[in-house]
Amino acid sequence: MKQRQENESQENQPQEPTQGLAETNAILAEWAARSAVESAPLIARLERMGYAVRGKSEEEISEVLKHPPTQPAAA
Repeated sequence: MKQRQENESQENQPQEPTQGLAETNAILAEWAARSAVESAPLIARLERMGYAVRGKSEEEISEVLKHPPTQPAAA
């Protein structure tokens, strides 16, 4: 019984913050990629932020956005 209570207690513990952040970032990258393929202004904004996304597919944009920018941000 005590082991069961400990297991239930552990299951109710929040996830590690970094794990939740990584999952959230992946979801946001996929959402932004879907939005970007239909929005030239968003592509331009992402490019200014240092993400090389111009001319890429939705899947490629999503992958790019899951990593830090590869270029310095432009004003």
